[in-house]
Amino acid sequence: MTWKKFSGEILKTPIHQEVEQAIEREYRLGNKLKVCIGTDSQVKGSLIDFATVIVFLREQKGGFMFIHQERIARKMTIKERMLTEVQKSIETAYSLCDLLDIYDVDLEVHADINTNPMFKSNQALHEAMGYILSMGFVFKAKPEAFASSACANKIVQ
Repeated sequence: MTWKKFSGEILKTPIHQEVEQAIEREYRLGNKLKVCIGTDSQVKGSLIDFATVIVFLREQKGGFMFIHQERIARKMTIKERMLTEVQKSIETAYSLCDLLDIYDVDLEVHADINTNPMFKSNQALHEAMGYILSMGFVFKAKPEAFASSACANKIVQ
């Protein structure tokens, strides 16, 4: 799985190692971190572009992120696409949660799902929330889910 920085620079080592190096670097600089993971997607004809982001927030000092992009040639219902986004975020969070625990870094999983029933994405809200919470992660949905609805969204547009 290829990850890159926001600048487009491809990360040369596995994501687990890159995250650990980032945490160690930030801690040496005296920064307290929180990690938010989210995925967004965009339908482009018969293709669906997915972007998963690992957002590192420095307490009162901005942040940075790592990005993974994927393209799937498949039709999906809106609900299936929303739950696929959640699955991709959970897979990433699960692969990093032991490392984040070691360094005592808070983790949130963000779902690009609207809490307002007037929006189509809302039909996946309960399943997504149950999935994320049952895995033991902190769940955020729109409008608080900036990792998916702002950061990942910028990548798939």
